[in-house]
Amino acid sequence: THTHTTRTVMTSVQVSVRVRPFNQRERDRKAQCIISMRGKNTIIANPAVQGRHNQFAFDFSHWSHARDGSCKGGDGDNNEFASQATVYADIGRGMLAHAFEGYNVCIFAYGQTGAGKSYTMMGAPDDPDEAGIIPRLCRDLFGRVEEAADENIDYSVEVSYLEIYNEKVRDLLNPRGKHTLKVREHPILGPYVEGLAKEVVQSFGDVSNLLDEGNKSRTVASTAMNATSSRSHAVFTMIFTQRCKVPGTETVTEKVSKIGLVDLAGSERADSTGAKGARLKEGANIN
Repeated sequence: THTHTTRTVMTSVQVSVRVRPFNQRERDRKAQCIISMRGKNTIIANPAVQGRHNQFAFDFSHWSHARDGSCKGGDGDNNEFASQATVYADIGRGMLAHAFEGYNVCIFAYGQTGAGKSYTMMGAPDDPDEAGIIPRLCRDLFGRVEEAADENIDYSVEVSYLEIYNEKVRDLLNPRGKHTLKVREHPILGPYVEGLAKEVVQSFGDVSNLLDEGNKSRTVASTAMNATSSRSHAVFTMIFTQRCKVPGTETVTEKVSKIGLVDLAGSERADSTGAKGARLKEGANIN
């Protein structure tokens, strides 16, 4: 029931752990919560040995299991409930600030299938309060651009959206393209996907429409552990460019940041998910 969210800024990595509420399957089984969170610490109780706990320290421990902080397996007071807004404030806001400074940044969610990775990254599309990190960061980016309006600075944003399904790369913004895209290595810029569509966007509304279009094309399927299990890794990338004209001169400086936002498919055990046939092959490739 963990979602691990990792933020990479320059050479530093920050790790957040988030625990979600029980799903219906777990409630039906009368599952017991064995996790509690206090400050930056995540405490896991051993249900087989009374009083034995393991404690782990992270940059953030986000308690999203129960709004009242209750947890039968905990040995103390839990953190306050971590909403979608709280998770974004802790993880996404600082990353966006670094992007404005010209650094490449990346945030990705990983964990077991059904842990809440897609909810943390994308959220509920029809409820602004339940929006995930990706839409919140995109909205904030354009909000900051509007606030920082300057006749000497031009901003541009290009986006791409791909999925890796069964080790094959598909363009989610061009789902009708039947061919599998190739990953190439540039001697200076590093790995890139040949033929991947890049769309210029002018507003958050443009980004939102592209996200909706891409999410409709993403590969999902039902397993015993998750009715809407993501069967592919999804990578949403923004190229954020700032061109600044030095007043009184013809000099133009440029800062280019790559913002990578990744929703990984969940790791899984075949015996737990009941995977067979195509689902079993997908799970093997995911792992």
